[in-house]
Amino acid sequence: MQTDIDPRNLIGRKAFDRKGSKIGTVDEVYLDDATGIPEWAAIRMGFFGRDAFVPLEPSELVEGTLRVPFERALIKDAPDFGVGRHLSPEQELQLYHHYGLDTAPPPPVDHDFGNIAGKDDA
Repeated sequence: MQTDIDPRNLIGRKAFDRKGSKIGTVDEVYLDDATGIPEWAAIRMGFFGRDAFVPLEPSELVEGTLRVPFERALIKDAPDFGVGRHLSPEQELQLYHHYGLDTAPPPPVDHDFGNIAGKDDA
């Protein structure tokens, strides 16, 4: 998804699944703790329905609507953590697994950064 979009502009937009069926309306947007980039949207499904979390990557904003590349049934069955609260890393991991998205750990930190090549540590 475009990362230059103000997450406040997503709230209230209609959301559609991969087949073009309406899922609901974006109720809240959750930012990544480390980067501040919008990572999840809570979609209000139906008038009295619950909110379902959908990943904003690989979703797209197309002609003012959020296009989510998953089936409505999968979205509806997403883990329910309630809205208005912070998503823990464990909850995010559950959501990534639910959607079958890559959850590879970040690359290892280079602890030798700054050492001169070919020099032994004394």
